[in-house]
This record gives sequence, structure tokens and C-alpha cells, in this order.
Amino acid sequence: QVQLVESGGGLVQPGGSLLLSCAASGSIVGIDSMAWFRQVPGNQRELVARFSSDGLRDYADFAKGRFTFFRDSAKRTVNLQMSGLTPEDTAVYYCQSVIGGRMYWGQGTQVTVSS
Repeated sequence: QVQLVESGGGLVQPGGSLLLSCAASGSIVGIDSMAWFRQVPGNQRELVARFSSDGLRDYADFAKGRFTFFRDSAKRTVNLQMSGLTPEDTAVYYCQSVIGGRMYWGQGTQVTVSS
């Protein structure tokens, strides 16, 4: 079985930065895609960034120029480096992966941007 565990969330002041990590464990074969989503209570979950099937990185408009999505193969993690954070970035951030035709989600990590 595959498990995804997010970490790195917390409370940060506006303009600050956070590094989110998603650690994958289990049988990792046939990875079709990986992505970060976020969700504000009462709202639908929205895409933040993802690795497309051709290996390119796609970002939501609000993330372009501020967020960087990258992999650390040695640690078997995918990461989201966020900078220039605003209160509008407050949400629970989720790691998602499609592996062997199955979709997996982490439990999420809370990001709160507030002074």
C-alpha cells in the first residue's frame, strides 16, 4: 500500500515562506502524476501545482512566481517551496499522487498566514 504524509505547515506572517514536503512510502511503481492541492473550509479543493505526464510542472495562476514544486529523489519526497505568502494562501495543503492507476491523498498540512 502507498502512504503519503505531508509536513512543513504552520503559522507564518504575511510575506513569509514555508517549505511543504510530501513523503511517500510503500510500493511506488507506475507513478502517473503528483500534485499539490489546497482547500479552504467550505470551498472546493483546488490545484496548486502538479507534474504533468510529460514531466513539465504546471502551476495555478496564483502560484506562478511564488511557489516552486520539486522532487527530492534521495529523500523520496515531493516539495512545495512557498514564498511571498498572503492570508489568501491560508488553507490545508494536500499531496496527491496517481500510482498504478490509483489515486492517493495525504491527510493534509495546515498553512496559516496571519500577523
